[in-house]
Formats: sequence, C-alpha cells, structure tokens
Amino acid sequence: MWEEPCISGQTGSGTVFFSGCNMGCVFCQNHPISKGITGKKVSPQRLEEIFLQLQEQKACNINLVTPTHFIPQIRQALQSAKSNGLTIPVVYNTSSYEKAEALRTLEGLIDIYLPDLKYFSPVLSKKYSLAQDYFIHASAAIEEMVRQTGRPVFTAQKLFSHETSTAKEAAASNKNQADDDYLGPLMKKGVIVRHLVLPGCTEDSKKIIQYLYTSYKNDIYISIMSQYTPIPDFLDSQIYPELSRPVSPEEYDIIVDYAVSLGVENGFIQDETAASESFIPTFDCYGL
Repeated sequence: MWEEPCISGQTGSGTVFFSGCNMGCVFCQNHPISKGITGKKVSPQRLEEIFLQLQEQKACNINLVTPTHFIPQIRQALQSAKSNGLTIPVVYNTSSYEKAEALRTLEGLIDIYLPDLKYFSPVLSKKYSLAQDYFIHASAAIEEMVRQTGRPVFTAQKLFSHETSTAKEAAASNKNQADDDYLGPLMKKGVIVRHLVLPGCTEDSKKIIQYLYTSYKNDIYISIMSQYTPIPDFLDSQIYPELSRPVSPEEYDIIVDYAVSLGVENGFIQDETAASESFIPTFDCYGL
C-alpha cells in the first residue's frame, strides 16, 4: 500500500480499514473489503483501544480508510480516545462521495483529510462508479474539508536510524508502507487531494487538476497517482476493455506536465512501479 511520504514517515501510518463502500467502482483494487467480504465487527470502545494501541506502536497518525458510513461510531471512538491521551493526527481517507453536513459533525476531530477526486465527468462517474452525481458531492465535500483544516501545517518527524528496532517494529506493526528514506516533515494538518489517473481518461484528469488548482491554488496538496492496477478476477474486461491495461507512462506524464504548466507547486507524483498488485494491501484483520 502506498501513502504520501508526509503521511507514512519512517514508522508508517496507523491504517484502519472499514468494510463496505458507498461507491461501485468497477475497477476497485480493494474489492474484498469494499464489498464487505472481509472484516470483523468491533465496538466503538474497541475502536478507541485500536487507536491508542497504534499510537503506542509509534504510528505517525491514525488513518481511517473508507470511514464515511461509520461516522457516528468513529466520532464516538475519537472523542473518547482524545480524552484518554490520543495526540497523533487523525487522517480521514475517503472517496469524497459524501455529504458536507456529515463531515461537519467531525469538525475538531480530524486533522488531515485525504480525499479522492476521481472524476469530473458525470458520464465517467456513472459508467465506472455508478455515481453520476459524484463530482457535485465530492467537490462540496472537499470544500468543507479545506474549510475545517485551513492551509497545510507540517511538523518535524522523530527520526530513527534504519537499523534501530524501534523504526522496524513500528513499521511492521502498522502494516503500512513506511518510507525509511524520508527525512522530511510530517503533515500535521491540511488536505491532500488524490487523483488516480485512469487509462484513456487524460482529458478528464486535466479538468480535475485545473479545478483543484483554480479553486485552491497551493492551499492544498495534489497527489497524482499512477498506481491503477487492473485486477482480472474483479474487472470485467469484456464490458470495460479500455480499463484492462495500466496507465501508460505517456498518459501519466501528460497529467504531471499539465499540473506543472498550471503552476501547481504542492504535489506528489508516483513512479511506474506503483502500478502493481504488491501495492494492494492484504486484508487479514490484523490488530482487531
């Protein structure tokens, strides 16, 4: 699994996946958990314990993945955890297909928003995710996220030698892709908007990058992702043959170059090795 370096740090992000999803992406890379095939029921009290355990394991932050449909339970767990000593940042990692008013109920509890902005075109969002109104809701949700966090704030991370057991044990415990070579600061507050480039969709990607930069300039970070990986067991290549291949380097470069031409300064890019099933997590209910 890949996270931006300022999220992962040396010791990894404390990732908590939630089963189910309110979208129907035909190319979903987390199919076992998004369809509710994998998961374990936990109470808000146990969720609080998990948050505090991740902090004890030196996780850089608490990373809530696909949390939208569990907002009431998450709010309860976070309120209690913070009153009992949770001090590391909380990351809300979402498809953005949600209502701004639901996000407002989390104000003061979330430090970093890590939303996707998948589509600009309602035709594409309906075809690939069964969500024709995706951009309407996602853009409003991101606006609310930026309102809550304000401009990005960073803090120096506590650095470990590559050989120390602390760094190795923390990264292993957090089950996430830590970046041993990253010595820079960690995000403490702010918004990083992710966009996954899809094969054959460069014009839509350009519209998304343009929208984000026009709306927020460098008050947010934009993460342009090349890691689209067609999964033959889940993607129907007869219905969606155009999605049966990875994004080409040329397609990805078009989007990165376009972002640079607009003036985007705060951003993240990936290399070609990210388009691999090795970047897809194994959902084994570890730590629950």
